[in-house]
Amino acid sequence: MKREIMTTDDGSKTIHMPDLNEQYHSRHGALQEALHVFIDTGLEHFLEVSLSRKRNFQQNPIKILEYGFGTGLNAMVTALHDSKTPIVYTAVEAYPVNDEEVKAMDYGKLLGNEEMYEDIHQCSWEERHQISNHFSLTKQQKTFEQIADQDSYDLIFFDAFGPSTQPELWTVDIFTAAYNALKSNGVLTTYCAAGQVRRNMQSVGFIVERLPGPPGKREMLRATKSL
Repeated sequence: MKREIMTTDDGSKTIHMPDLNEQYHSRHGALQEALHVFIDTGLEHFLEVSLSRKRNFQQNPIKILEYGFGTGLNAMVTALHDSKTPIVYTAVEAYPVNDEEVKAMDYGKLLGNEEMYEDIHQCSWEERHQISNHFSLTKQQKTFEQIADQDSYDLIFFDAFGPSTQPELWTVDIFTAAYNALKSNGVLTTYCAAGQVRRNMQSVGFIVERLPGPPGKREMLRATKSL
């Protein structure tokens, strides 16, 4: 399938697949989308709630599972988050991007840390690597259907291709596994706001909020596993 590098509206790049009319990130701004959906509405929200409950992050680091590692942008902005909170990050990807695409994205230069960007992409799969003092990364090459963790994660970044392109990634079964992978009061955040996706989340037990979306998108979803 044809793949092209495109520059999004905020100057950051993404991979576009014209045959599907789909891209890895929003054409309205790849970086803005990652920061809004996964940092501001995901990580920052979880930190605020956890601090109100007096969580000790040094003894109990935040554990994040990403559905769709892709270009590594979400992992990169998480690793660069300025809270210095210890984060244990696991990213699942069935079809890793190639070296030429990694180089073309140039997120290391964009975000001012080329060494980190290189480390994130060059570190081996299936092993945990300490990328910085506060951020470790494990990349797992497998499909979403193979995720079978139980009560393991505080946050899920759900960044699959849209349901109009790959509806099989937004089903009740997929969200059941995501729900099971989260700890109690864990949070799933995604750019998607489709009605059927929201209903699928609710059917497995999530409490779902519709929130303002990133540039170019009216709404997004945040789901909480509340027992």
